Amino acid sequence: MSTRRIVRLTGADTDSFLQGLITNDIRKLDDGLVYAALLTPQGKYIADFFLKRDGNGVLLDVAEDLADTLIKRLGMYKLRSEVSIDETDLHLQHGTGPAPQGAQPDPRHPDMGWRAYSPAPETDDGTDWDAIRVRHCIPESGIELTPETYILEAGFERLNGVDFKKGCYVGQEVTARMKHKTQLRKGLQVVGIEGAAPVGTQIMSDDKPAGTLFTQSGGKAIAHLRLDRAGPDMRAADARLWLID
Repeated sequence: MSTRRIVRLTGADTDSFLQGLITNDIRKLDDGLVYAALLTPQGKYIADFFLKRDGNGVLLDVAEDLADTLIKRLGMYKLRSEVSIDETDLHLQHGTGPAPQGAQPDPRHPDMGWRAYSPAPETDDGTDWDAIRVRHCIPESGIELTPETYILEAGFERLNGVDFKKGCYVGQEVTARMKHKTQLRKGLQVVGIEGAAPVGTQIMSDDKPAGTLFTQSGGKAIAHLRLDRAGPDMRAADARLWLID
């Protein structure tokens, strides 16, 4: 589990500010955690994060490696909006066992357990998160999710991370076009793997580049593939791969 940073957004314009920027509908906060991303105007990934209603404000839970970039970008968009972005002393508590008071389900998939926030040190309950992520093809910040990622190729619709009815947000035009006007030619897929290779290893099929290998666990892996080249006999260095239907 990567280290997370929890910041708090407050001010009269908080909800409208976020609604005009992020991929999901801020109104869903009334029902629990919201998973969303901030994109470039060209529709590419900047950061993914979780949002939680916190009194009159909103907590934002983001990977530590992405936090400074995300906060800076939010500051650029703030302009005259009445919004403050402040550090907190909160840490993530994360697990799949009995949930503590105040915990909420991870909206990406039921098997991803619960998330809670407290001043106690960041902890989880020993869950094998890679195994769960690989089984359900759930990307991770800084691994499968990179600045070249288009969120629909990363499965954000399936992971409840994008809303196509909420209206405009940064990168919305490209994302909507990919949804409605094109058939995805690339994307994250679960593959079977025999052997192992480093994250980022190029995948070959019939001596042609077919994609990139990412997280591996239990004889399976997450791979970003060119779908027209994905098949039953691929290689990543010394590892053999095959597409799982």
